[in-house]
Amino acid sequence: MKILITGANGMVARAAIKHCESIGDEILGLTRQELDIADEKSVLETFEAERFDAVINCAAYTDVDGSETNVEQCYAANAEGVKNLALASKAIDAVFVTISTDYVFDGAKSDFYTQRDTPNPQGVYAKAKLDGETNARNAYARSIIVRSGWIYGTHGTNFLSVMDGLLAEGKSLKAIFNSYGTPTFAKDLAVRLREFAELDLPGIYHVTNSGDGTTYAGFARKVCELKGLDTNLIEDVSFETLKRPAPRPLSSKLACLFSEKLGLKPLQNWEKALAEFLVE
Repeated sequence: MKILITGANGMVARAAIKHCESIGDEILGLTRQELDIADEKSVLETFEAERFDAVINCAAYTDVDGSETNVEQCYAANAEGVKNLALASKAIDAVFVTISTDYVFDGAKSDFYTQRDTPNPQGVYAKAKLDGETNARNAYARSIIVRSGWIYGTHGTNFLSVMDGLLAEGKSLKAIFNSYGTPTFAKDLAVRLREFAELDLPGIYHVTNSGDGTTYAGFARKVCELKGLDTNLIEDVSFETLKRPAPRPLSSKLACLFSEKLGLKPLQNWEKALAEFLVE
C-alpha cells in the first residue's frame, strides 16, 4: 500500500513508519513543517499529487495543559486538521485512519470504557479531539477512528516513556496511585493502525495493550521490578494533589467491543509490552 503518515516526528508515527516499511509499504511520512494539516489547500494538493491508498493520521496537538490557553492551536490540529485530512482522503478515495484519545470520557466510570459509553470530554484538548472524531465521520464515511491512551514508546517524551531513564539515574518520582488507565506500547499500536488500514471497516475502535490496566504508580513499580531498580524512588501522590490546568479523567481504561469479532487478536498484555520496551 502507498500510505501517508502525518506527524512523522512523533512517537506513534515513527513506530508506524518503521512497521509499514518493514512489510513493504510505500511510505510518505510528513512532519508538521512539511504538511500542516490545518492548511486545507496544502493538504488537498498533497493528496491529489501523491494519490495514497491509505492515510494514517498521527499528527496532533498533545499538550493537554497548554490546550487550555492555546485553544485555537489545539482545535486547528485536533479538529479542523482531522476534517481536512478526511475530506482530502475522500477526494482521492483513500481509507482514513486517525487517532483519538481516552480523554473523550469524563473518568467517572471505574470499569472499562467501550464504544457503548457516551463521551463527555472535560478539557479543551479532550473536546477538540472529540470534535475531530465527529468531523472525520461527517466528512468521510470511510473514516476509522482509533481511541487509545497512556501511549508510551521509543522517542516518547511523556512521563510513561521517560520514567525508566529517570529511575535508572536514581531520580525520585511522584506517581499518581489513584488514576487508572490502560497502557499502550506505541509499537503495538502502530501495527494495529496498519491492520485497520488493510481491514478498511469504518467505525470507532479502542486500542490498548491487554490486561486489567494500572495506575501511574503501578506502572512505575513495574518498571522498577523489570529493571531491578529501587522502588523507594517512587513517591505515591493522589490525583487530587496535582492541580494541573486541564481536567483529566480519573479512570480512562479502554476496551473494544469489535476488534476480536473482526478477527483481530488482542494486543499483548501491557506488562509484557513494557518489558519489550525496556529491552529496546
